[in-house]
Amino acid sequence: MDLRIGIDLGGTKTEIVALAPDGEVRLRRRARTPGDYDGILGLLTGLVVEAEAELGAAAPAPVGIGIPGSLSPATGLVRNANTQCLNGRALDADLAARLGRKVRVSNDANCLALSEAADGAGAGHGVVFSVILGTGCGGGIVVGGRLIEGYNKVGGEWGHTPLPWMTPGEFPGPRCWCGLQGCLETFLCGPALAADWKGAGERDAGGIAEAAASGDAAARGALERHASRLARALAAITNLIDPDAIVLGGGLSNLAHLYEEVPRLMEPWIFGDVGRTRLLRARHGDSSGVFGAARLWDEG
Repeated sequence: MDLRIGIDLGGTKTEIVALAPDGEVRLRRRARTPGDYDGILGLLTGLVVEAEAELGAAAPAPVGIGIPGSLSPATGLVRNANTQCLNGRALDADLAARLGRKVRVSNDANCLALSEAADGAGAGHGVVFSVILGTGCGGGIVVGGRLIEGYNKVGGEWGHTPLPWMTPGEFPGPRCWCGLQGCLETFLCGPALAADWKGAGERDAGGIAEAAASGDAAARGALERHASRLARALAAITNLIDPDAIVLGGGLSNLAHLYEEVPRLMEPWIFGDVGRTRLLRARHGDSSGVFGAARLWDEG
């Protein structure tokens, strides 16, 4: 029995999935992510070894890992990871040494894009742009079933481009953790929406849709501003790569009004006479990343 193993390494939780050749899920479980690098290596190693033992794997399975950052093509070290203990570390090489096989590592938004383009909401579409709207804000591009990481391995890093067509009240934008100002992440991620709703320092936007529906004017205003900003940001992507479909993942992808409001709000900013790009919710939900990680070895 051949297996493919995918791991989604998040800031608070880590998920592993083992897939059969036909895509059937043979094993799936989650664990709390340790706060230190050695702890993370130990967790990842243990999850893989235990999965293979439990499933009776005849040979070492290929392992793909999605992380909230990326590997530098210049140094081979992790960079720009929200889980900051990963930064400056050779995660793929260190884990390969423990497991006795090569592993592949990619950005978590890239894994989302791979999964959703293959058999998720973007299946059947030639060009798919996938977005994570959660604690952070990222993106991934799949064209003809192939992930486009780019020459510098920053393809799809949409969250660290500036909000387009800023209003005077938005300019120049908040300072981002990356060191720049006005990045999309500072406007569109969950903590940004929470801060717009409840004030600086708030990070949890849970319940905002219900509050708005109950007449909370602050919640309604925050959602309207968020939808406008998301629409402008996605219109800019449409003007650049003109995707067949845009797939939303992450916690904020559960805001139902986005799928009706945002396409309409995008239209004035799209450089064309029609705006036909479909805006879709990720079919695999918060497990899109782990399924995509298992597909990293499909890339050849």
